[in-house]
Parts: sequence; C-alpha cells; structure tokens
Amino acid sequence: MTPAPTLPLLGFAAWSGTGKTTLLEQLIPLLVSRGLRLGVLKHAHHDFDIDQPGKDSHRLRKAGASQMMVASRRRHARMIETELAEADFRELLASFDQTSLDLLLVEGFKHEHFPKIELHRAAIGKPLLFPIDRDIIALASDQPQETALPRLDINDLDAIADFVCAYLTQSRQQEQAPGAGFLSVEGARQAILAALSPSSACCDKPLALCHGAVLAQDLVSPINVPPHANSAMDGIGLRGDDLAAGRWQLVGEVLAGQQHHEPVLAGQAVQIMTGAPLPPAIDTVVMREETKIEGEWVTVSAPIKAGQNVRLAGEDLAKGAVAIPAGTRLGAPQLGLAASLGQASLSVRTPLKVALFSTGDEVQAPGETLAPGHIFDSNRFTLMALIAAAGCEVMDLGIIPDDPAILHQQLEQASTSADLVLSSGGVSVGNADFIKQVLAELGQIDFWRIQMRPGRPLAFGKLGTTPFFGLPGNPVAAMVCFLQFVEPAIARLQGRVWQPLRFAAQAEQKMQSRPGRTEFLRGVFHQDASGVLRVRTTGPQGSGILSSMADANCLIEIVPAQPAIAVGERVWIHPLQGRVA
Repeated sequence: MTPAPTLPLLGFAAWSGTGKTTLLEQLIPLLVSRGLRLGVLKHAHHDFDIDQPGKDSHRLRKAGASQMMVASRRRHARMIETELAEADFRELLASFDQTSLDLLLVEGFKHEHFPKIELHRAAIGKPLLFPIDRDIIALASDQPQETALPRLDINDLDAIADFVCAYLTQSRQQEQAPGAGFLSVEGARQAILAALSPSSACCDKPLALCHGAVLAQDLVSPINVPPHANSAMDGIGLRGDDLAAGRWQLVGEVLAGQQHHEPVLAGQAVQIMTGAPLPPAIDTVVMREETKIEGEWVTVSAPIKAGQNVRLAGEDLAKGAVAIPAGTRLGAPQLGLAASLGQASLSVRTPLKVALFSTGDEVQAPGETLAPGHIFDSNRFTLMALIAAAGCEVMDLGIIPDDPAILHQQLEQASTSADLVLSSGGVSVGNADFIKQVLAELGQIDFWRIQMRPGRPLAFGKLGTTPFFGLPGNPVAAMVCFLQFVEPAIARLQGRVWQPLRFAAQAEQKMQSRPGRTEFLRGVFHQDASGVLRVRTTGPQGSGILSSMADANCLIEIVPAQPAIAVGERVWIHPLQGRVA
C-alpha cells in the first residue's frame, strides 16, 4: 500500500564520516528561517533505541508490545519493532503527516531512488558516489570536482540552502504546470487550491438552522464551562484539609441548580448531587456507595484523595478560549456546544451557489423517450447530490444543447450569479468540441490530463473571476473527479481545511493497475471478526459502469508505483459514507 510521497523529496548522500548529520543540523535552521516546514528521515546502519531503559514506555515495549506509542502535551512518538526486516522506505515516507510539511529531507538511504545532494570531503579518501548513483542532482564538496552537476561549497550553508529552496520551487512548478504533459492527482489538487480564495460572504443564522453551515469566525467562550466547580457524582462533599477526621457531621444537602452559601467547617460535610455547585471550602466528593450515614453523621469506607470527583470551573472550556474555530462545518456536537455557551445565533458562511449543467445533443433528461444513440443524463443528478452534501446550493442549468450562442449566454449568466460553475462532458484534451472555444471567450480555462483512472481529462480555470470545473462525461469518472478535486475546492471556498479521509485495508483479491498513474477502484470494505478492515472490488471497473459506484462503499487507491496488488497486501481506501449519500 505504500503511496508515493506527495511532497518534494530531497536526500543527502555521502560516505560515513563526511558529516551528513552535522551539516543537516546547521542547514535545517536556515531552511526553517525561510518559512519551510521540514520532515526528516534518517537511516541508521545499526540497532538503535530512542527509548530510555527504566522509562514506563521502555518497560512496556520490552514486555512484548510490537508497537508502543508514548504521548505528551508537546510531542508523541511511535516505536515499532521490525525484527524480521528493515522497514520499507516508502512506508516510512507515508507515515509522515505530509499535509503539514513543505519538504521531506532524507539522510542516507542512498540505494533508494529519489533526488539527492552528494556531500563529499577529500580527506575521507573515498570516490564520488556520482555517476554510479544517477539520482544525485548536485555535489557539495570542499574541493573542486570534475563534474557537470551543479557544484556547491560544502562549507557554504547559505548556498546549499539557496539550492534547496530553488529545488523546491522547481518541483512545485513542474508538479503544477498544466500543458501537454500529465499532472499527478496531488499536483492538480494543489494547483487548484492555490488558485482559489475563501469567500468572505457571511450571515447570522439562528442556531437551529446552522446544521451543516460553516462557521465564519471563531466562537469565543463568553463563560467558563462549567461556570462553577461542581460535583461529578452523587455523594458526600468534604473539605480537602479535613480528610483525616474519619467522621463528619452532615450540615446540609445541595441539589443541582441550588447553592449552599454557608461555609462548611472542619468536621462537617454535606450531601451533594451530580452537577450541584460546591459549597464554600468543599473541594472533594466521596461517592455515595463508599459512605455510611447514621443519623446526622457520615463515615467513609474507602481511601480519599483531595480533589476527587470534582469538576473545576472552566475545566471543559475557559472563558475567552476559542470554543469552535472559524472554518468548522457545524454538526450536532458543535451546535450543542454553542447552545451551552448561550449562543442563540452564529455567524456562518453564506452557502456557496454552484451552477451545474450537462452538455451534448445526445444527452436526454430522465422521463423522456430515449432516442436511438442517446443516453439519459445521470451525471447531473449524481453531481447535484454531491454538491448538496458539501453544503452548497445547486443552480441547475439543465442540459445545454450544442449551440455556441446558447452555451455562451448560459455560462456568462452563471458566472455572474454563482460562486462556482460545474459541467460534465466535452473536456477531453483532444476533443474538438466547441465548448472549448466558448470557455476561452469567457475566461481562462486549462485542459489537463491527470495521471489517474478514471477521470483523466479535467478542465479547470475561471469564467471571469468565477472558478470553473469541467468534469469528464463518463459517470464514474465525473464522481471520482468531484471527490478528488471539486470537494477540496469547495472546502477552500468555504474557508475550511480539506484533508483526505482514508484508511488502510487488506486486499481480499488481486488488483491490477497501470504503472505511472493513480487508480481509483470501486470497492466494498468490511471489518472482520478480529477488527481488520478488508476490501474487495465491486467487479468490472469501466468508467461508464455507474452500478459499480452504487454498490461501492469506498474507493480503493492504487498508487503509481503499484502495478499490482496481491491478496493480503494493504491498500488505501477512501470511505464514501456520508459523501455520496
């Protein structure tokens, strides 16, 4: 399942003793100061242990745990035992959170194929790794070398940092540049997102009407939640400085919603219910089952710890803290939280208006008598549902005939009244359809070929200032392109952060793909008795077979480096529940 990294990858290769780690230690601060977010993968030629003997995590791992994660407020680390073989290079790369990084730096792994800078010091007495290693793109040395590669002074860190930044810029441009070549799925997506800006339109809505809306600005808590220290259970409230008394006199009862203003003295206690405010001086609660009441006196049968079973004021949310950040799509938990803060209404993004149409004289509306050689328009209805599921309003333009004048009029009107225009059909790179001419008259549209199946042809650009997507005409290809490109674009326009939702699953059958492209197969996944996710395809995978999409509950992603998947091999799956319903 090891996907190719979606970020530029740059290695530093050298003979042992050259000082790779020292150089990186000095180079990384320079790159960070230039605004780069870096991930680093280092290869070690010997056994190592980042855990310290005697620490709890070390003890648990040595007890037999094959994976051990230790976490704190500032960092977390996962340690995996790989006794049988060294971890796969691509799996290691895939474990990075690439959504929060700009560049992956690799120290070592010189036998793996990816771009590298060779570090060379004459004093080591070793020959150059280049040209034996054809992946080397530059040489950083302390002595002049006869090579056609770009040459850097190994002691000039600023020059090396300049080269790294230039390499990163070039990688991004190559990945995102449209034209005759093919774009990767990630490259096309990033090019689209870079061309879009969030809409600033917002409005106030009553809380009851905010489900599915996107919050326009941070909701800051006006109060502490809970507003006062209270009991976490039914029991007996005690003073934390009076726990050694052993026997206490009951002087009252506090119910939820009530307050007990009289101070509780040493030797005294109160009965208190769940959620009731703590009386003055009371800071500890003993659950009712661990107490014995005889008349006005109470004793405790279990050890007591000061502060137990108490919810402190502001424990859930402190006054002035951000309760819900801007850009959050509001669901049931968020609406409940807003209500708990006393919010009767919220400022939300005005729903995006998405204009949608189909093209082609061969396309007919459902309900009509199907003419010979014609097809019913299925794409418009699947896309309308996907648009609505993304929290947008649909402007249905219907089927626009193959008439340049009508198409020009409809697109011009849509571009002025919609936030996004979406079509299906007529976007193939070699297609001579007049739709390209009309789009060129109204804006700037690029026709791309994507390294994916289904959904290779894609048009993207702007009609004036309004974003435009032209999706493939094949039904499944249109849906897959929507999920991979339009869905994140809508999130961007809504001011939300989009991240792909995917899980690892074991293949229950062999699966084939073409090298060099990302394949999205329609699949059905389930969880077996041991909790392992397993997945199979829905059968034939033609891009016009819409029934296979109806049967699927996920997309199976096969990355370009995987021409074939064996039974039991792990693959990425993208669940569809809640996205295509």
